[in-house]
Amino acid sequence: MYEDVDSIKPGTGRIAVTSRISGITGGVWNVTATPVPRNDSDPRRRAAALSGCLPQRASVHTRFHALAQGPGVHAWSWPVLLGLGAVLAILVQALFLTRQGIDPAVPVWLTVLANAVGGVCARLWSLALNRQPLSGFFKTGACIQGFLAGALATIIVGSLVVGLPTGRILDATAVGLFFGMTLGRTGCFFSGCCYGRPTASRWGLWSSDRRVGRLRYPVQLYEAFLSLLIGLGTLAVTLAGPPSIPGLVFVGSIMVYTLGRQLLFPLRVESRTRRGRTLTIVVCTLILGADIMLAVLS
Repeated sequence: MYEDVDSIKPGTGRIAVTSRISGITGGVWNVTATPVPRNDSDPRRRAAALSGCLPQRASVHTRFHALAQGPGVHAWSWPVLLGLGAVLAILVQALFLTRQGIDPAVPVWLTVLANAVGGVCARLWSLALNRQPLSGFFKTGACIQGFLAGALATIIVGSLVVGLPTGRILDATAVGLFFGMTLGRTGCFFSGCCYGRPTASRWGLWSSDRRVGRLRYPVQLYEAFLSLLIGLGTLAVTLAGPPSIPGLVFVGSIMVYTLGRQLLFPLRVESRTRRGRTLTIVVCTLILGADIMLAVLS
């Protein structure tokens, strides 16, 4: 079988290709990988493409399909770090609600429900984005936009139903949300999702997209660092005394995150259209400006 790898340039370092083969006898298989250049009429370029490349041999154990992962992929890291991030977010939320004199019992259970609804919406968002049928619900990925939309709607509707101060709950949620996202995005890096474009620059780190392991922009770690900075900034604002208008801290932090995410999108393999990114940046900038103005005036 053949595996095609694009954009191999000098300085990209070692490359590992993972192939999945099903329907074979279980046990140990001796596998030989031989580099093959693409069809090229120039023999010198064909020779250059194979320069320094030798056949690689390895003994491979067959395993259950869901557990078969290539080098650089730790599938367990995403659910573990995501779960830890959710627990951290809820604990921080409870601390800030208590600090504001609000009993955290009902809001915490509401947040747990919001996490569950957000998880479902994250997969539905991914299905819609990739134009996949609903039957692929358990196989598709999860989009953070869907999670935030579903979780936010659940908290807003739930708090209004039970008579809780929606804005204050959202502000108390902001700090923990971004600390939790810091852990969740780190899990994306180790599990091989939301991966960046191949690069030979000094900013690249070796990682895998679950098929090809190579130097890439570690855009997941960039976003994790962005979330950490937003979490620390939100923490400082909240401890100093939030604005008198509830909800401004939450809205401002979400706008900053969305702006940072749009700036990082060109480094991802799954990029977005320039027009869509520009529109999002303009809208978020206007909302953030209005948010800051209201905070200053209040």
